[in-house]
Amino acid sequence: MRWEYDQRELKKRHALRISRGVSASSTNLFVTVQTKNYFGIGEAAPGTGAATADLCQQQLTEFINTQDGITLNPFDSWFAAREAAIAPCAWAAVDIALWDLHGKIVGQPLHQLLGLPNRAVATSVTIGILPPDEVRERVAEILDLTDAKFLKIKLGSPSGIDADQMMYMQVWESVQGSNVGLRVDANGGWTLSDARRMISWLSEHNCDYVEQPLNTNDDDQLEELFRNRALPIFVDESVNFSTDIPRLARFIDGVNLKLMKCGGITEALRIVATARAHKLGTMIGCMGESSVSIAAGAAIGALFDHIDLDSHLNLDPDPASGLDLKDGVVCMESVPGHGASLLC
Repeated sequence: MRWEYDQRELKKRHALRISRGVSASSTNLFVTVQTKNYFGIGEAAPGTGAATADLCQQQLTEFINTQDGITLNPFDSWFAAREAAIAPCAWAAVDIALWDLHGKIVGQPLHQLLGLPNRAVATSVTIGILPPDEVRERVAEILDLTDAKFLKIKLGSPSGIDADQMMYMQVWESVQGSNVGLRVDANGGWTLSDARRMISWLSEHNCDYVEQPLNTNDDDQLEELFRNRALPIFVDESVNFSTDIPRLARFIDGVNLKLMKCGGITEALRIVATARAHKLGTMIGCMGESSVSIAAGAAIGALFDHIDLDSHLNLDPDPASGLDLKDGVVCMESVPGHGASLLC
């Protein structure tokens, strides 16, 4: 097998502000694996364990070069990388590339290779923390560009829950008459008392669910928050791998997995299986990813109750192609592999 690496800067159309800070761009790593006349491509959006594309590439090259020959089996390779402490965001690029390669070798779209139907629910489109006077214009732009069926509103503002309520109400007013559903992601920005107040308040204002209300350091408070909750509670940052689910399963309603957090499709399949075994809802989200990684997530879209695969829609430009948005659903091309490819 031959491996190639390509770092590209991804600029956001609009900077995304969440409870922990703001992001206007990132440099992502694209990994290509080739064997005989076939190749697969994957993507790493840097994060925990490898904060830059350089670190992702360094970890991968050192690991791959020290192996006797990395196996084409994504399951064996995932465990080997995990044992070697390779950052999940870095390994996601390799894992996605291997699955793309397998689809091309057998001549099947990735969803078909995995035994999944080509269907999915509509994706949420994210609106970051904004001053109320900017919300109306941004919502109108999102709806015009994407025909979104759901908006995911980032709350947990450092300015407090009064600011959160003002922003939410501005979004709510901006979508009146458009039949757009609303969801909230606090990114761990609330205290227990604030989370209780906000969940109760949001339940009275047409919110579907709340994601990651508490900081991961406060996971022990989820049990108390879960009791008498007025809305479903999904966790994101609190769950990276399938093994994280059992300790929280009794105190949450669902799990939001991300390929960058878990190391790709291989572990994503285990997370879904574990969540279903605990009778939990499932969601797939994204980091600052292009259409390459989004296509990999869309390929397993049939597994999820909720989908948040929208980061490519906020890129200017997206360095990859292969996806379309139809009636709010992220759709792949019907070609072997995950269907996405880098533009020149």
